[in-house]
Amino acid sequence: MVYRSSDKLRMSRDKGVYTLNSRKWVYLFLTTLAIGMVTTVITGFLVDWENYKELFAQGNIGEILVVGLWLIGVGAIFSLISQMGFFAYLFIHRFGLGLFRSVSLWNGVQVVVIAFALFDFVYLRYQIFADGEGPLFPYVWPALLLAVLSLFVAGIKAYDTSSKQAFTPALFLMVVVTMVEWFPALRENQTDWLFLMVFPLFLCNAWQLLILHRLVTPQKANTKESPST
Repeated sequence: MVYRSSDKLRMSRDKGVYTLNSRKWVYLFLTTLAIGMVTTVITGFLVDWENYKELFAQGNIGEILVVGLWLIGVGAIFSLISQMGFFAYLFIHRFGLGLFRSVSLWNGVQVVVIAFALFDFVYLRYQIFADGEGPLFPYVWPALLLAVLSLFVAGIKAYDTSSKQAFTPALFLMVVVTMVEWFPALRENQTDWLFLMVFPLFLCNAWQLLILHRLVTPQKANTKESPST
């Protein structure tokens, strides 16, 4: 599809209709893509530093570039996963508001889902990978860290938008949607892949969440416009 500079993506908000023109959408896409790629490159070298430090010590630029390019490709995939999850949640959020017809009720439902997601994140992984035996903490701290960081990001979102109602949806995105996007690495339960995937996903989700309200603009009322659009 070819977009013109005047093309706009219409987005519903709690109050009125907001639009995101194609230029700003491209900006959001490219910056999120860049964040995913850069974060993956940095994380990839750090989590497997024991294997890569020799390449840097020997000044093996060719091998470093090959690994870097591979990580860039992986980071691009992570970024695309994040963006698909983000826009899927925007649809789910509007659907939830329409279904429950109450912001407070829909937020309450999301809080319950967040609580169940965090519990299952710990309990199911502990039962599957540790057979319910051994220390529980290695399965608790990733969920705890994700929850704390998500609370921080959601707090920034609520502050920036001057809306307490924005806190719960932001928290849902950062916790539940990130977990869903993270599932391929969670299923394998390999520490390197867990870290390699979660940092780009989390940062991409946080960036999209915190920048979107700065990019969208209110759509002026137009009596000639069809109400169905």
